[in-house]
Amino acid sequence: MRPSRFHAIGRATVGGMPDTAPATHDVVIVGGGHNALVAAAYLGRAGLRVVVLERLGHLGGAAVSQHPWSGVDARLSRYSYLVSLLPRRIVDDLGLRVELRRRRYSSYTPDPADPSRGILVDTADAAATADSFARTTGDRAESDRYARFTDRLVPLAKTLFPTMTEPLLTAAEQRRRLGDDALWDDVVTNPLGGMLRRSLATDLAQGIALTDGLIGTFATADEASLRQNKCFLYHVIGGGTGDWDVPVGGMGRVSAELERAARDAGAELRVDAPVTAISPDGEVEVGGERPETLRGRLVLSGVGPAVLARLLGEDGDPTGPGPEGAQVKVNMLLRRLPRLRDTAVAPEAAFAGTFHVNETMSQLDAAHAQAAGGSIPDPLPAEIYCHSLTDPSILGPELRAEGAQTLTLFGLQAPHRLVADADGDAVRSALLAAAQRSLDSVLAEPIADCLYLAPDGTPCIEARTTADLEQSLGMVGGDIFHGELSWPWAEDGADLDGAAARWGVATAHDRVLLCGSGARRGGAVSGLGGHNAAMAALELLGR
Repeated sequence: MRPSRFHAIGRATVGGMPDTAPATHDVVIVGGGHNALVAAAYLGRAGLRVVVLERLGHLGGAAVSQHPWSGVDARLSRYSYLVSLLPRRIVDDLGLRVELRRRRYSSYTPDPADPSRGILVDTADAAATADSFARTTGDRAESDRYARFTDRLVPLAKTLFPTMTEPLLTAAEQRRRLGDDALWDDVVTNPLGGMLRRSLATDLAQGIALTDGLIGTFATADEASLRQNKCFLYHVIGGGTGDWDVPVGGMGRVSAELERAARDAGAELRVDAPVTAISPDGEVEVGGERPETLRGRLVLSGVGPAVLARLLGEDGDPTGPGPEGAQVKVNMLLRRLPRLRDTAVAPEAAFAGTFHVNETMSQLDAAHAQAAGGSIPDPLPAEIYCHSLTDPSILGPELRAEGAQTLTLFGLQAPHRLVADADGDAVRSALLAAAQRSLDSVLAEPIADCLYLAPDGTPCIEARTTADLEQSLGMVGGDIFHGELSWPWAEDGADLDGAAARWGVATAHDRVLLCGSGARRGGAVSGLGGHNAAMAALELLGR
């Protein structure tokens, strides 16, 4: 039988420090995103008393499905969209009833200089892919180069991904496991642009590869910070294959299953429960309609490190650089797919994978320069996904019968600095217009002509900027990674003695752990932050 809410759970030591006051819970989790739900499910299954506190009226954070347009039966993954980094181990451990569907077409990339031709990467037809490369680039050998490039990355995925749910290895240990020093140096030591230029001969193919390093990341191919390399690495190791799959039922299905698993495990899940302060010794102040003070033997933070610092009263230098997202997301519902200028490729194939728009490597770097100078890039690099081609279930029966389709456009090189100190509506409109212009440049008809109309006559299209993410989800700077990505290993010589350090979830306080995207190995819809925080917590609490 579980203790009542305010029953003293115990005074066992945590992280070498004895408890000094009774705890209301073993673990208090701040934030109710998908990582928090993963942690709650694991900890609840271990018999711990766990509470999740979410300030919004729903759980799931950015991994939710919503109806953006009144009266339209379309459930869109409004913020996140594909799944690659969610380990099978988490799905099996928690008994998640989640189906991830593989896409046959990897990508379609029209040539910006001549959109009547484009590269279609068909995973089921190597010959057709080779013909597509030859027709578009004029260089049949580029298809072989691209295949060798992607094949060369396979050992990274096979070696690194299984370690994501284990205690951290050091960089030297990971390098030894990989057994390919040249590949390690290309991906980990040197800026990504060098490897892309040596591996691929055309600007178009180099850009296809570079986009994996720029999703939500503001960088160039040759940036010395290597933030593009870190983003690239996470994109190519997912699932041990690098494939990005469609969650059947939408992203909301993933978070709903995690919520079910957490509830079934006995975790207490509260919404409309904003946390107003956290103390290093585990006290958590809750506001809202039921203000109270909770105390956990441990506190797990599913919010970003910048938000956690504020809750701890540890705000840093307000003039210093903070988290910064670099994307705009445009959600659309179409009456039908648009016609392409490339008549050799069916729209149903082109939009079934990742549709790259104005994303050659030179365009991506030029867009970065424009944005760094304070301007919205023109053309705006973008990539598009049609969830409904792979999973029609997100549309109601009438929409399916009418041939409607969803489109999600993810605009790159759109840093938060463009919207941070500006009129939000005006910048949102300007980014939306830039996205439409960019897309229209490779279509045979304006995308506006294909938009579905809501019952009130308004077109079904919306733009979500970094400012919208900050306001609606509390992501500082609209940063989907909650800050700079880290390599998924520990630096050589790092102190890994404590459980929190070994699992990559440590903060400056023994009783406070990271369990969200800000944890080492966090980011994307992966559950890794939640899993690894739960493993550390179980060690600390002697389970």
